Amino acid sequence: SKVAQDYLGLQYHLSHKLQVVRVRPFNHIGPRQGPGFAVPDFCRQIAAIEAGEQEPVLRVGNLAARRDFTDVRDMVRAYHLALTRGQAGKVYNIGSGNTYAIRELLDRLLVQSRVPIRVESDPALARPVDIPEVVSDSSLFRCDTGWKPRYTMDQTLRDVLDDWRRRQLAT
Repeated sequence: SKVAQDYLGLQYHLSHKLQVVRVRPFNHIGPRQGPGFAVPDFCRQIAAIEAGEQEPVLRVGNLAARRDFTDVRDMVRAYHLALTRGQAGKVYNIGSGNTYAIRELLDRLLVQSRVPIRVESDPALARPVDIPEVVSDSSLFRCDTGWKPRYTMDQTLRDVLDDWRRRQLAT
């Protein structure tokens, strides 16, 4: 479906001269992200454990996969730049260009935990097919727009965990 949408955008640009800029965003994370993704799921569990609402066991899937994560606040700025500085008809990869093992992100979050937590693998959380590493080459986008990420991974992780802690307090 992503490829079909990409080519549909290109077709409308070529056939109807619409000013379409196509983007291929890589993984993004940040405060207010819902569950269903690794980092917010880890943070949700850590916040629940800290609040005494969950036993001190964090259940995880594949921690070896490496992904290119970018803070959602940087991504929103990238989308704006794509619209205002991107060239119609072009397609841009948008991502940090850095990969992080899911295990590394989890370890960084566990350091921030206020209580000891044990990690257990849960086969139900593993994907049937998981590409070992995904990284973007956003050099064209950076060249055309001047964009680069502003948020560090540590800041993003801290903000996501603090967001889930606030959510936990609100329940």
